[in-house]
Amino acid sequence: MMKLVRMLALLALVGAGVLTSGEAQAVTRGGTLIYARNADSLFLDPVLNDRNVDIWILTNLYDTLLQPTSDGKGVVPGLATGYQVADDGLTMTLQLRQGTKFADGSPITVGDVKWSLDRARNPKNGIWNFTLESVDSIDTQGEDTVVLHLKHPDPALTAALAIFNSSIMPQKLFEAAAGNTDEEKAKAFAEKPVGSGPFLFDSWQRGTEMVLKRNPNYWQMGEDGKPLPYLDGVKFEIIPDDATRILKLQAGEVDAAEFIPYSRVAELKNDPALDMELFPSTKVTYLSLNIRPQLKDGTKNPLADERVRQALNYAVDKDALIKVVTFDVGKPMHSYMSSATPLFYGPSAAYPFDAAKAKELLGQAGMGDGFELTAQALAGSADDAATLSTIQQMWAQLGVKLTIQQQDNATNVARYNDNDFQIQTGYWTDDIGDPSEITSYFAYFATTESQHSGYNDPTIQDLFEKSQKEADKAKRAAMYQQIQETYMKAAPILFMYESPYPVALRKDVKGFVQIPLGNNIFAGAHIEK
Repeated sequence: MMKLVRMLALLALVGAGVLTSGEAQAVTRGGTLIYARNADSLFLDPVLNDRNVDIWILTNLYDTLLQPTSDGKGVVPGLATGYQVADDGLTMTLQLRQGTKFADGSPITVGDVKWSLDRARNPKNGIWNFTLESVDSIDTQGEDTVVLHLKHPDPALTAALAIFNSSIMPQKLFEAAAGNTDEEKAKAFAEKPVGSGPFLFDSWQRGTEMVLKRNPNYWQMGEDGKPLPYLDGVKFEIIPDDATRILKLQAGEVDAAEFIPYSRVAELKNDPALDMELFPSTKVTYLSLNIRPQLKDGTKNPLADERVRQALNYAVDKDALIKVVTFDVGKPMHSYMSSATPLFYGPSAAYPFDAAKAKELLGQAGMGDGFELTAQALAGSADDAATLSTIQQMWAQLGVKLTIQQQDNATNVARYNDNDFQIQTGYWTDDIGDPSEITSYFAYFATTESQHSGYNDPTIQDLFEKSQKEADKAKRAAMYQQIQETYMKAAPILFMYESPYPVALRKDVKGFVQIPLGNNIFAGAHIEK
């Protein structure tokens, strides 16, 4: 017998964080919410993408068959009203919600769904196709049924259908875009993207602002019985400097601001005009380490030695760092994944402070006399500055001289993608309620050369590939335990801390949430006047 999953529209609203189950009061419609971002988006195509600055916008422009729950660990209906999985795990059947439209008013068809998922799973299109690797072929039946035929059972497939790269796009509009290749068409289409999310693209002044308008064709209903969203639009102002974002918020020039420095959280909590939110997250903050024997410029790289990486981890007092940078809002990492990620395994904190052990390891590596390292930071970020200056002082006790380079976001991204760095500040948030995504990035070489570090462990490669097909939960958990233990020993990152998402809003802003997967949910946001 087929396993049937049917869920109500209200559950979708509650699960996606748009409503709370007890919310019933009338809401004010209209108005434009001005949201201050710390960095601009780069490219608004959901398939050829992997940066949070894009992803957190994409989830407002595009819609998916399933949507993540408010805790980020499950799924609820989206453009599909439900799904069925065969007992052998080799077929998934989804029922498309009828009457849905793209932002331009054209109907969403099963053909659009098949084309979108085929494009997303194409190995030639970006790196996110790994989330749909299990799909062998896709059929459509009638006007409302899509059938996914699988190569093998996939325990992460439902979660994969709820993330940005599985967004449903308008096939005719995309194929009509200028260009001969998928990449060329994506670049043209992304200049004025059309999706079926709660908002539609209006304008973009790169590096300055982006404006989204209410999508009049959005399918989800608000608590007043009318289609969401409540707002007429959202205007994103790009303000890289933390202090300036806060000043504009306090002056009422913007309605909300993201990435509030932890040093300012207590102050803003005491501001009667503001709501200082610390949204639960899957965020881990770490330093990316390039562990290749030689850097891009040909320089010999001391980070290629595992003992050096272990020493640098032992030399950082994580508790002191958390006090300095997060003002005790954070907690030490126990794994490369967050403790909120399914199948997390971390019985103890990663590399507790041990200065003697650090010196011993550097001596074993023949580097007891010290050496130099260079780290790249995001210009204007108070948290980056505090993190690296603190680590700079701690490593100096070992004779390690750390030089800090501040760069704009676009330069940081370009150099990171080109493997042109030695150390770079980094943070991660899950996009999927499953450990496969973060593991594919951090530990599986085929995806992004293991987070651009160059880390490639054959045991992990084998375990990860097997885990993607393993339906037995206990066996899969054991695989992930071994992956995490192996990764911990190799230390291809500097483990630091987990922390919540700090977002400050004016008191009249209601209904905005950032779920643990990082998605900014504006569909239920409204401004009370």
